[in-house]
Amino acid sequence: MKAAVDGQYANALKGLAGRTHSTVETIAIDAATVHVATPAAQKMPDRAYIDFHGGALVFGGGEACRAGAQMQADQHAVLCYGVDYRMPPEHPFPAAVEDGVSAYRHALERHGPKNIVVGGRSAGGNIAVATLLRARDEGLPLPAGLVLLSPQVDLTESGDSFATHQLIDVVLPGSLRSSNLLYANGADLAQPDVSPLFADLTGFPPTFLQSGTRDLFLSNTVRMHRALRRAGVSAELHVFEAMPHGGFGGATPEDRELQQEIVRFVERCWAD
Repeated sequence: MKAAVDGQYANALKGLAGRTHSTVETIAIDAATVHVATPAAQKMPDRAYIDFHGGALVFGGGEACRAGAQMQADQHAVLCYGVDYRMPPEHPFPAAVEDGVSAYRHALERHGPKNIVVGGRSAGGNIAVATLLRARDEGLPLPAGLVLLSPQVDLTESGDSFATHQLIDVVLPGSLRSSNLLYANGADLAQPDVSPLFADLTGFPPTFLQSGTRDLFLSNTVRMHRALRRAGVSAELHVFEAMPHGGFGGATPEDRELQQEIVRFVERCWAD
């Protein structure tokens, strides 16, 4: 099942990406696999974007992750590290977070924290936040900004939209509890590094959050925004009308507006 879904995911993402212009090299960093994408027109060689892919914490690696890194490199015109983090069933928690920290350390050695922005979509939002929590606790400097697109930050699925948006979200029509349990591998779903919504977010960088009114993860995103604000973090929340999980497929005015907002936010993080 995982192999079949990964193939479908990769084909869909390649179709969404269209013709990418960046080149990509795959490297190993400790136990992590990282796809390093270099844009054809690299504006700022000292800057980098670290991308964590989605896929319910189980899917989305391999070719899909590689294509995603190229898309981000093209979009921001900077080097992108696409973290192909290890996943269950072979590698449950905390393998993905360990891979995230390895990739982040690698980027820090080459770019410095003020020249790095970290981003994650859906499950990748979970790994992105958990990575920065681990990095902060290890005394590493945090990046200039964080982009969370409909992040899967509450594996307990306690938010309101998990009840109200059942079958309304055409992309995620129901619970991901089986994947959550497979990922956690016996760990408490509410512990902060498994469900970062419940973590102490003090000291986090400026954060961009996005969801839609038909997104199963709307509550995840809204509550994460409030948690960041309570921790004193500068955070933007963008909720798009009628948008399901992951957007409308990349070709609509709303999708384009979202990409423009992300580019604006990332450029401002680097300018600050």
